[in-house]
Amino acid sequence: MDAATSRSLARLVRTERIAHLATLRSGAPMVSMTLYRAADDFAAFYVHVSRLAWHTQDMQHEPRVALSIAETDDRRADPFTLMRVSIRGDATPIANDAADFAALKSTWLERFPEQAINFELADFSFWAITPRDARFVAGFGRIHNLSAAELARCANSGPGS
Repeated sequence: MDAATSRSLARLVRTERIAHLATLRSGAPMVSMTLYRAADDFAAFYVHVSRLAWHTQDMQHEPRVALSIAETDDRRADPFTLMRVSIRGDATPIANDAADFAALKSTWLERFPEQAINFELADFSFWAITPRDARFVAGFGRIHNLSAAELARCANSGPGS
């Protein structure tokens, strides 16, 4: 993948705020919308979710998940030219007393200030999705399969790196 495409992927991940989280529910796929924040080095993608939500219950039973991030639809004539990335990985809960919880909470609230109420509710917790691989579609016919290491290299090529 060339440097410009790598920067496009980094910009997509850092700019968008909504992802679709795919989990396995009783052996069948289930997809739900969620907010996310990427680690600066793309070594993890964080979600802050309620244990009452099906996706959280699913991750407790089966940590293999996928996170899909897409460029916001701008009503262009051909939506297949929108950039999108699907990241397959493993989900792990983060305890509220973990060493990095306070920093994660702080950066989460910078990104999503209206979500502060969720930190007052006992059923919400952070989960880290550690990438195994990714598939980046930079536009129609511009497809790149990436290892976790290649995805991490993209983190150093874009804005905010």
